[in-house]
Amino acid sequence: MLTDKPIIKIQNVSCKFGDFLAVDDLSFEVRPSEIVALVGKTGAGKSTVLNLVMGSLRPTQGQVQVEGFDPASSSPELRGKIGVSFQNDRLLPWRTAIENVEIGMQILKVPPDKSAQQAADWLGRVKMETARDKYPHELSGGMRQRVSLARALVIDPAILLLDESFSQLDPVTSVELRKDVAALVRSVRKTCLFITHRIEDAIEMADRILVLAPPARIALELALDDQARRNPGSLREQIEKVMQ
Repeated sequence: MLTDKPIIKIQNVSCKFGDFLAVDDLSFEVRPSEIVALVGKTGAGKSTVLNLVMGSLRPTQGQVQVEGFDPASSSPELRGKIGVSFQNDRLLPWRTAIENVEIGMQILKVPPDKSAQQAADWLGRVKMETARDKYPHELSGGMRQRVSLARALVIDPAILLLDESFSQLDPVTSVELRKDVAALVRSVRKTCLFITHRIEDAIEMADRILVLAPPARIALELALDDQARRNPGSLREQIEKVMQ
């Protein structure tokens, strides 16, 4: 059950790059075990918001809190608590699938035996157990994204961030992967914030959709449940209307 205490809190945040306003007085919260999608066209500010949550950007004004900490200045406190899967899988080509999954645990200095065991377990969870010894060039795009997801989750983060993780996949692979990802995230009760410009990603995966319009203003907020998802056409129409 979701609690009222947010695990991610964006409060009156603005972000400027010189004279360019990328985020304008944005406020929203993400509760534990909630899957929230930030949807918008290119230039709506989605990536900037995600970088603020990751701590790789500081807001010009306002507050960003992740588990009660400022992510831009609290690296030790948040170490190992945020897992990220990007649009490009970013696998190291000279490492096998299982060796790529182990990277985060090696950084966190997890003992090698435990690291290898957990990496193998997570490859199984993302349906990649038979590819553990394959190199990235031997894997399809969807398979590489599954390895990337295992790498993000193997450290047991409190929060999973997905940066357009399905956008470069073919439609059939994308449908299968986002279905598996949503089921997996819910089964391990992770908090998930993801950005996408593809409406179908958000409708099929999210508990809540925030549609952003430039400069990262919330133009529409939709809460989703199984009943709402039975009429995806209506949801798409609402979202497309404010994205025009």
